[in-house]
Amino acid sequence: MSPDASDPTDLPAHQLSRLIHARALSCTELMQATLARIHRFNPLHNAIVNLAPDDELLAQARAFDAELAEGRSRGWMHGLPQAIKDTGNAAGFPTTFGSPLLKDAVAPTDGLMAARMKSAGCIVIGKTNMPEWGLGSHTFNALFGPTRNAWDPAVSAGGSSGGAAVALALRLLSVADGSDFMGSLRNPAGWNHVFGLRPSQGRVPFWPVADVWVDQLGTEGPMATCVEDLARLLQTQSGHDPRQPLSIAGPVPAFAPVRPHALRGLRIGWLGNLGGHLALEPGIAEVCTQALRVFEDGGAMVETAALDTDLEAVWRAWLVWRRALTGSRLTPLLARPGAREQIKAEALWEHDQAAGLTFADFMAASQARSAFTQKMLAALQRHQVLALPVAQVWPFPVEWRWPQRIGERVMDTYHRWMEATLYATFAGLPALSLPSGFDPTGRWPMGLQLIGPPQGEALLLQVAAAYEQRVPELLARRPPEPN
Repeated sequence: MSPDASDPTDLPAHQLSRLIHARALSCTELMQATLARIHRFNPLHNAIVNLAPDDELLAQARAFDAELAEGRSRGWMHGLPQAIKDTGNAAGFPTTFGSPLLKDAVAPTDGLMAARMKSAGCIVIGKTNMPEWGLGSHTFNALFGPTRNAWDPAVSAGGSSGGAAVALALRLLSVADGSDFMGSLRNPAGWNHVFGLRPSQGRVPFWPVADVWVDQLGTEGPMATCVEDLARLLQTQSGHDPRQPLSIAGPVPAFAPVRPHALRGLRIGWLGNLGGHLALEPGIAEVCTQALRVFEDGGAMVETAALDTDLEAVWRAWLVWRRALTGSRLTPLLARPGAREQIKAEALWEHDQAAGLTFADFMAASQARSAFTQKMLAALQRHQVLALPVAQVWPFPVEWRWPQRIGERVMDTYHRWMEATLYATFAGLPALSLPSGFDPTGRWPMGLQLIGPPQGEALLLQVAAAYEQRVPELLARRPPEPN
């Protein structure tokens, strides 16, 4: 599908912002075009859930136009339609986590993410779909059903920010928020041909939460169709909040135009399949190395890299952390009569595995995590950026729960096929997924993830922007029109 310049939904958020503030495009016109596109694409792809009524949203857009007419702007996102991932509270909308147990849990107030985006001027129109409890990189749940890939509705959108990624790819939204525990921003971005950034741990504080000290694996972050929008949304989302004492105080530098020769001398460490530790489906490594050649053509040095550590021991430590944090979230709900029958099997497995953990188990896993972080930092001394495939499989049939095997290798858990995404998470490092190409049939996108040093978001954004300039034809590709 070739972009139509007369359709404002095809424009990136920063351009829409300029047009709205120049009074060349009204908030009402943008809302009308956005709702028309949602009503056309969303019935099949199911990216946005709990959409507010059209008349209410159009009334809000008209009010935003009236504010601009009086010379008042709420910020760079003034009038931009936005749907919040269903992990986050948005006042007046249910926060369901994809669970029937929470289908009526209407948020009385905004969470920190929605509040910051509203302060920048967005209009919240609904929520984006996710897997139940955010578990597994495949967006389906018993409450809303599956979200289908923007490029092929027969296959998975990834997850857990699958609804956000599909909404972006189909231009139902101009930017999107997501969250990332085990690749939930990066994997669906890669599978839908958009950008996703997992920030450094603490860069984007999440509120409300039950724990602010130990629960330090998941984080919210931005998704976008271009790097400038990714950077702008990250700035909106970032910043210290006193309720989150471990949140980062320093601001993310403002997005700057790409420097000439920005890639010259950049040292990229290509981790590939980690010396055979990761199973990859055929063609994935080739698409990623094709993207790496773009960096080399710009003057970067791409070298084979390794992590000098016992990766199976890292996986075992990861399982302990994941079980402990996931299980604790489910425990209060399981006290409800009949709740167990309404929670998906993978979530119950996490909870039940966590029930047998001891404090000694958790401390051993925490020490293993600390040692692994030092190995990652050592690798980032040798290389400025580390690169890995963002997914180990191509998008799989939407009817599957998860891939049971990759080639001849059996997956021993429901998330083992996502192992490539845990390394940035476990070390608290920023990681950016950028579109790298398509499978041999041209139907399914794939992404390359770049892992940066602590608080290295500015470096990753600059590197991604330099890549973006070199692949305009690749990034101009759009999902096919519905039949």
